[in-house]
Amino acid sequence: MDKEKFYITTPIYYPSGNPHIGHCYTTVACDSIARFRRMQGYDVLFLTGTDEHGLKIEQKAAEKGVTPKAYVDEIVAIFKKLWSYMNISYDRYIRTTDDYHIETVQKIFKELYDRGYIYKGEYKGKYCTPCESFWTESQLVDGKCPECGRAVTEAAEEAYFFKLSPFADRIEKLLLETDYLQPKSRAVELVNNFIKPGLEDLCVSRTSFTWGIPVTFDPGHVVYVWVDALSNYISALGYLNDKYDDFDRYWPADVHMVAKDIMRFHAIIWPAMLMALDLPLPKHLAVHGWITFNGQKMSKSIGNVVDPLVLGERYGADAIRYHILREMALGADSSFSNEIMINRINADLANDLGNLLSRTVAMCEKYFGGTVHNVAGTEAIDTELETMVNELTAKVTADMDDLTIPQALMEIFAVIQRANKYIDETAPWALAKDEANKQRLESVLYHLCEALRVCGVLLNAYLPTTAPKMMEQLGLDASALDLTKTTYGAQQTYTVHKGEALFP
Repeated sequence: MDKEKFYITTPIYYPSGNPHIGHCYTTVACDSIARFRRMQGYDVLFLTGTDEHGLKIEQKAAEKGVTPKAYVDEIVAIFKKLWSYMNISYDRYIRTTDDYHIETVQKIFKELYDRGYIYKGEYKGKYCTPCESFWTESQLVDGKCPECGRAVTEAAEEAYFFKLSPFADRIEKLLLETDYLQPKSRAVELVNNFIKPGLEDLCVSRTSFTWGIPVTFDPGHVVYVWVDALSNYISALGYLNDKYDDFDRYWPADVHMVAKDIMRFHAIIWPAMLMALDLPLPKHLAVHGWITFNGQKMSKSIGNVVDPLVLGERYGADAIRYHILREMALGADSSFSNEIMINRINADLANDLGNLLSRTVAMCEKYFGGTVHNVAGTEAIDTELETMVNELTAKVTADMDDLTIPQALMEIFAVIQRANKYIDETAPWALAKDEANKQRLESVLYHLCEALRVCGVLLNAYLPTTAPKMMEQLGLDASALDLTKTTYGAQQTYTVHKGEALFP
């Protein structure tokens, strides 16, 4: 049977500096969605990559005395090292300097030109170099860049433009009448700020720098950021190139996930480009907020970024993944601090999850030599725990369908907390004092093992190093991480193996 496909993308990151925890958020969120879909049996393609052209890269490379390509190569290596460390299971990594991507972009540019959607003109405006953005007078805040707050310069140059106005009505419908944009609350602000005042044509080529993809029919021009960057989602599938042959299989994308600062490009410009090319539109654009650090947006240019590799050495990759996924609701900003993170790790991971596993395994060894069997429960609290275990997968699945990842984790940890309470209520150490209670004691421990197993299967999408360790201590192997076996009673016997604390 042909598996149902699922295509998810992160934005392609700009390698003008080392990656920080903000990059981790989008990537870890996409990774957990991709892992969950794979567990459900989907044929998943998960794409990430880097957006490597532009003036800022050209300048940074010049400062270092290296070529732009050498400069980005070095930073891309750091991104890949971080993704490997964070257990990111991407299927493809695209670089806008890849030959096949360059070929696609040149063909798309020419196609849009041939269809009359791109024309030549002159660009005048206020330019912010760090953000690589032109702004109109009305968009400036106190005469400065609305994104980063720095000074802008007056600039004019010959440029090609992409006509956005022909698509205004269709894009307004897409935003207001479909569930393309998530959270939908952002759609009204986009329509009022950008579409209602009249969509301005977009500058899509530049002559003031050379580090970019040359326009084939006008070599003094390089393709400016958005046609180059946004095309990655289809060039990576082999659209208009021979590198891959997956476009018909995976397009349209199921989810593009981005941070809110590039929402407008993905909500307006990208659909317009696809409409101009007569291509299907992606199903969902998921937009998340920023990570703030002591109340300020975390950004490379402000210099208040948190290095995830440093955090990882201290707490481990899964602890960072958990903190990111648990604290950061789609659409909202979330604040990062060491205190919040340490409290989360201690409360949820070390105390609730880690303790539950080590207590359960220790009691199985102490009272039953390590092996417990399925013994039916006879009390209301048994049924309550069984019901929670049986309902968990459906709840988590619904949350993942809605992209509400923190909610999914809360559901899993509600079962873990209930299991901890169940230990206190049943007091196995008291039962163990009387041989007559042997069967009741075995039933209690079996209930705990089952709750741990099912939570472990589901946690595999979010904590990919921890879940297999949980299985190992329960005496199971990686094949037990199976979403089709998440009902209570699916595992009849446990022979546990004591292991190290999951989160010291």
